[in-house]
Amino acid sequence: MGVTEGNEAPARVEGKFKAMTVCWLLGNGSLFCWNSMLTIEDYYANLFPNYHPTRVLTLVYQPFAVGLTAILTYHEAKLNTRLRNLFGFSLFFLSSLMVLVLDLATSGRGGLGPFIGVCIISGAFGVADGFAQGGIVGDLSFMDPDFIQSFLAGLAASGALTSALRVVTKASFENSQNGLRKGAILFFAISALFEFLCVLLYAYIFPKLPIVKYYRSKAAKEGSKTVSADLAAGGIQLQQDENGEEGAKQQDRLSNKQLFLQNIDYAIDLYLIYVLTLSIVPGFLSEDTGLHGLGTWYAIVLIAMYNVLDLVGRYTPLINCLRITSRKGLMLSIIARFLFIPAFYFTAKYGDQGWMILLTSLLGLTNGHLTVCVFTIAPKGYKGPEQNALGNLLVLCLLGGLLSGVTLDWLWLIGKGW
Repeated sequence: MGVTEGNEAPARVEGKFKAMTVCWLLGNGSLFCWNSMLTIEDYYANLFPNYHPTRVLTLVYQPFAVGLTAILTYHEAKLNTRLRNLFGFSLFFLSSLMVLVLDLATSGRGGLGPFIGVCIISGAFGVADGFAQGGIVGDLSFMDPDFIQSFLAGLAASGALTSALRVVTKASFENSQNGLRKGAILFFAISALFEFLCVLLYAYIFPKLPIVKYYRSKAAKEGSKTVSADLAAGGIQLQQDENGEEGAKQQDRLSNKQLFLQNIDYAIDLYLIYVLTLSIVPGFLSEDTGLHGLGTWYAIVLIAMYNVLDLVGRYTPLINCLRITSRKGLMLSIIARFLFIPAFYFTAKYGDQGWMILLTSLLGLTNGHLTVCVFTIAPKGYKGPEQNALGNLLVLCLLGGLLSGVTLDWLWLIGKGW
């Protein structure tokens, strides 16, 4: 039986905190292994000094994420969301294990062969992202907006946690033989365990929470065909209609094209946010900020500050006076961020490390704040199936911005030689 009218109100509240916690952990898992790979950039830079690993690995990752997300977004209405997300998190887990196995098998040697292997695994991370991130965001878009905020905060927390772990492991092994490699091995062992935890959370905990059952039942009644497997996992059997068909009839809903056109400003917002951010992080921060007093710690500190302030920025919209709800206000704020480009250029050329750390922190803060503002405002006013589709579309635009950003990041190398 589905959630009945008599228990709808309690179901909307029961299990909300648990659901938000799971969303936060799933957000963490959606980027934890990839952020682990980025955060040990000093190890890969030492292992593959001639291949620009920070830039190349990101450039390999993004086309797979964008391409697969585009395909799955097109077919979103017919997909089994549960299988899609479980496959994504399972692939994250297996790929994290493969990084560990590759490093152990090659005994931490560099060269073209191991670098190609790392690139293949980076592509696998992109495939996993294409399955999981759009699927989860679409799933959460027809639920409580706090779930989306928690998931997005988890995405940022993955960067902050991996940066913190990297600082700890670098400090712990800095004076030992093969210290960089030992830290990297520990990193991916932790990453693999965490991804396995996410598989278990999504498979056995999340679908059984009362508030999640309520929203998925509501979406099914509005015509969603993507939640049937999740409802079954939560112990809910939809009632049959008068024609003997399971669940609600497919109601008229806006097409993906109509949804995109009605929300094109939000789509552009997300694209522009991440074009700018990824044109600076991580490539520019890792290779183009010059030499300063922090030495080999400099890039690690910069990326850590970006990640921590990105996390903070994903909670600031919870303060009503700081949340931007105006569509024009969002667009103007996002366009204004492009002033970061000349600011970073001149700071790298003439400024000291304090100014660079401040700029990087502001970049992270605005990235997190504006991302949450867009994702929590955009799905309002639509039915469940439309909110799911719009969530997928917005993730596709975000990933398109990421891909364009990591491509434009190479422009910083003009005139510097390779």
